[in-house]
Amino acid sequence: MMLAEVVQLFQKRGIDATFHQYKEDVECFNVLRKGTQKSRNLTWRHLVSLYALDTDVVIFRIFRWLWEIDEHARSLLGCQIVLARDPMLRLSQIKILALTPMQRFTREEMEQFIEERCPGRFSPASLKSIAQNLNGTWTHAGYLEGRQKKHRTEPDIRPVNVVFALFLGYLQGATGTRLFNTEWTKLLGCRPERLLELARQASHSGLLNFKHSSEVVEVTFPDYLTKEEEGWLHE
Repeated sequence: MMLAEVVQLFQKRGIDATFHQYKEDVECFNVLRKGTQKSRNLTWRHLVSLYALDTDVVIFRIFRWLWEIDEHARSLLGCQIVLARDPMLRLSQIKILALTPMQRFTREEMEQFIEERCPGRFSPASLKSIAQNLNGTWTHAGYLEGRQKKHRTEPDIRPVNVVFALFLGYLQGATGTRLFNTEWTKLLGCRPERLLELARQASHSGLLNFKHSSEVVEVTFPDYLTKEEEGWLHE
């Protein structure tokens, strides 16, 4: 998920940086220290594909804001936004979440899984590269551990990660208790009680509005969306 590049890029700019400024930093000023212009351009295209890097794209805007709130949440936060934009990572999520704690998982197993789901689509070399990148992303996010011999672990789930998961569900139309049972919250692997507690902590920090009484749950996201975006969401 190019996390190291994102960290470097964000160090140079504030949360209101524009798409053009990020592009200029990568392609003109070479803040990521790439060896050739071609590699700068390629890096930029990959970053845009994964993150958008445009505050007009609502999930990037909120991701960029949450990024600054909790440094320890960043690796998983990066995985969350890339999952929303990269179909191959979403596909691999099925395999990763099916693993039991401490279960060993190899690159070859990921290659086999991709080939089974996308038969004949990729060459052996491409399969190897894709599997390495996917396993690397899940390792950075805290779902796998180890270098050559990886095994399933549990990520550190922070209130910021729960906020982003709830917001992604909200963008898909979920409200109330349904927000806690979406593909985005399932990724976190938390018990319902733990999700509610983390949401409560986030509310106390002013990251969202959260009310929970008996079976009634209300979650709102003040000032997350522009009026125009709110209109699109409720069309």
